[in-house]
Amino acid sequence: MSIHYKLYQKPQPGVAGGGVKKWYANAVLDEELTLDDLVKKIEKFSSFSEPDIRGIIVSLENVIKEEITNGKIIRLDVLGSFYPSLSTEGVDNEEDFTAANIKSVKTIYRPGKRILEALKGINFRKKA
Repeated sequence: MSIHYKLYQKPQPGVAGGGVKKWYANAVLDEELTLDDLVKKIEKFSSFSEPDIRGIIVSLENVIKEEITNGKIIRLDVLGSFYPSLSTEGVDNEEDFTAANIKSVKTIYRPGKRILEALKGINFRKKA
């Protein structure tokens, strides 16, 4: 298993003229797996049929959507967890803060131990 990367140069933030530019790597994402692709792969590892797997995934999505919008942490054991996170504008005084200061909400995903372990064994290759 390997992840390809490409290099890009980035200037120093806040320095006129860019300051000292350094090189960084970005992962090159080769392809995307669709729900259909995932269902076919899961079907190989289980005794469930394609409609059963598809139904379970859609049901899981519906439950996660419902519960995360109620501020719950969704912990899926070895798969990891999902939880809501807020981006807000700061105010000087606590009493000045209202819901209008909340700019956005997003979902944070934290991978489980087995996924983190799998990522430790990755090789990296520079993409031409």
